[in-house]
Amino acid sequence: MTRLSVKHLCTLALRQLLRDARASEVRVLFLAVLVAVAASTAIAYFGARLNSAMQLRASEFLAADLVLQGSSPIRIEQLDAGTSRGLQHARVVEFSSVVAADAGIQLSSIKAVDSAYPLRGELRSAATPYGSESPGASPAPGEAWVEARLLTALGLSLGDSIDVGMKPLRMTRVLTYEPDRAGNFYSLTPRVLMNMADLEATGVIQPGSRVTYRDLWRGEPQALESYRQAIEQQLAANQRLLDTRDGNRQIGGALGRAERYLNMASLVAVLLAGVAVALSASRYAARRLDASALLRCLGLSRHQALGLFSLQLTVLGLVASLSGAWVGWLAQLGLFALLQGLLPSAVPSGNLAPALAGIGTGLVALAGFALPPLAALGRVPPLRVLRRDLLPTPPSSWLVYGAALFALGLIMWRLSLDLILTFALLGGGIVAATLLAGLLLLALRSLRRMLSAAPLAWRLGLGQLLRHPLAAAGQALAFGLILLAMALIALLRAELLDNWQAQLPEDAPNHFALNILPDDREPFTQRLRELNATSAPLYPVMPGRLTQINGQSVQQRVSKDSAGERAVQRDLSLTWAANLPQGNAIVDGTWWQSSPPDNRPPGVSVEADLAASLGLKLNDLLTFDIGGEQRQAQVTSLRTVHWDSFQPNFYMIFQPGTLLGLPATYLTSFYLAPGHDAEVVALSRAFPAVTLLQVDALLGQLRSILAQVTLAVEYVLLFVLAAGVTGLLAGLQATLDERIRQGALLRALGAGRALLVKARRIEFGLLGAASGVLAALGCELISWGLYRYAFNLQWAPHPWLLVLPLIGALLVGAAGVFGTRRALNASPLSVLRDT
Repeated sequence: MTRLSVKHLCTLALRQLLRDARASEVRVLFLAVLVAVAASTAIAYFGARLNSAMQLRASEFLAADLVLQGSSPIRIEQLDAGTSRGLQHARVVEFSSVVAADAGIQLSSIKAVDSAYPLRGELRSAATPYGSESPGASPAPGEAWVEARLLTALGLSLGDSIDVGMKPLRMTRVLTYEPDRAGNFYSLTPRVLMNMADLEATGVIQPGSRVTYRDLWRGEPQALESYRQAIEQQLAANQRLLDTRDGNRQIGGALGRAERYLNMASLVAVLLAGVAVALSASRYAARRLDASALLRCLGLSRHQALGLFSLQLTVLGLVASLSGAWVGWLAQLGLFALLQGLLPSAVPSGNLAPALAGIGTGLVALAGFALPPLAALGRVPPLRVLRRDLLPTPPSSWLVYGAALFALGLIMWRLSLDLILTFALLGGGIVAATLLAGLLLLALRSLRRMLSAAPLAWRLGLGQLLRHPLAAAGQALAFGLILLAMALIALLRAELLDNWQAQLPEDAPNHFALNILPDDREPFTQRLRELNATSAPLYPVMPGRLTQINGQSVQQRVSKDSAGERAVQRDLSLTWAANLPQGNAIVDGTWWQSSPPDNRPPGVSVEADLAASLGLKLNDLLTFDIGGEQRQAQVTSLRTVHWDSFQPNFYMIFQPGTLLGLPATYLTSFYLAPGHDAEVVALSRAFPAVTLLQVDALLGQLRSILAQVTLAVEYVLLFVLAAGVTGLLAGLQATLDERIRQGALLRALGAGRALLVKARRIEFGLLGAASGVLAALGCELISWGLYRYAFNLQWAPHPWLLVLPLIGALLVGAAGVFGTRRALNASPLSVLRDT
């Protein structure tokens, strides 16, 4: 027996691979791996860079990349930990104080900043009240920038002075926009922005004062993460770290949905390419049985034969993976070049990690899907050179399916998909494939009775399917999976985008009105009607703090740095309502129908996430401190809240009649079409106690981010389409050899070309229609699981999926006739001689 060295084995493998490079199964296998790697690499690069770009845009809502916030100044070791890592630093101090002028006094929200503020985004100000704004700069020492409503409230003009504590400040500009004001809609007092250098001279901050210290940090992600890890365990009880996801619910929701969809679409593209790899590898192995038998006759051992073909597969996989990584990198570069006008001017560049991960994905998919069929090449008996009917012992089904599932598990682990999404996608696919494959086999068997009376073309087309029903069912499942994946991605794309766009409709509220006095409630509402403003209901608001749960202090029930801890350390905005607010949905319990009975406490509805953080359940008794008075209420329902609707939203909603006798102001939001600045000024002057907040800039930023998400979703479809087409070609190539022999035999027996073309159309048309039925049913099943458990969307049947059988018949029928044209063009004599 010949023992080849590793060098000679590698040389032989390369020569054979180069000789077979023009073979159709090699090209399809190469293309399948290339598409898998290109899709994975491009989506990984695009997702990572787009996510970084969106994070940069989202960081404007914090004016930094990371914020250390607390009620006490930053400790020296915390400051040194950041500066030693090369992070940029800015200081912000916020507090409430009375601003005094000759004309009167006004409680205001004071914000002292240093010259480095903001680290992300820009301050914007105007030279006149409600005039055109300009970006940049910040108040110099001795100056103050104020909101226009402070000027209105005190009857002052720019150039006048105000006293903040003991420090006089001259008002030089009108403050119009702060990047980190987004999370503080409910500030009831006008804003005054001053320089940090003047803070000590005011004498306002004394021991026991209610002050918020915010230390802003900006830098490279690795340095930020290192800083977070260094101080996270040493945070004081009154300190917490904020990043872009914590700073704004709208941004966190958009980023989370985008990442989840991109990951899922990347997995679908790789799965489709994996199907193509499996189909191509089966044909690749089948066409090398004779070569393996000949090599065994020439003295190669079983292990050497297996190693020879494994080396060929490895070289093919490496070349295809490197090519795919290069194509994926170019693809994401082209997209970012097209989106220059929308994306931030400086989109972070990607590193090698996505390319390496994409190459790893391609090699894992190749190993998992292709090695089991190729393992049979090492078991080809040498006698096959004389007897073509001898076949190697097939590998164990457990090995084949186990290797494929293991490959899928590794790919999912790399993509970091959550378990719910993974089980919904794979579980739904497996259940759908099992059920639908059984139905397809039953349908094929029932067609046998129809063949006797069918025309010849139908008998030839159906006969090909009925001759090998398991193979026909497998092909239908493969094509059905391709159609299912493409339909599912298109379906999710349409409905997720509709959902994202619905959260920010064109008439989304762009003004908040706060501190509406009870006597001003009706006149203010009437004035909004006269302005044709689209207004949300007016909600009563009063500050209150949750103190006890079932008689136990809330401090004993919350974990550190949780949503529950943050909620009980501050006053919540409490309200009452007879009807469930828009964008709220009851998930447990019931909404009240009438006033509370005399023999039980009044009801309160609690936001579900806060309830989970506090460990609340139905019928728990809550005690609130509201203006020094103790009020109790019983939890009657838990509800989800659509926080990104720009409607007034609340953690706690009480039953009407619960908070009687307590002072309250009213809150609402409304949409006013652009171009009504004068009306807003008049409204502010007519109701000087009302605080009007404009959120147009915030809405613009959110819409820009959602536009980026939309483009990402649409771009992903191109890779899924490429993977689907590759899988379709591989499925056709898998049975090409048998079709060539069958076509040659039929033509030798007198069948005309037109008859064979018609039979092919019937065969592939029926196969495509069956695939479309499988795809439609599977898509509905999987979408139900994804909508309910992964994307939190309302599921409804999709009638348009009924066109999938027609699309499948046309697509697979046309591709089948085109892809098997060699079976019609091959010379019958040469084919029969080779056979």
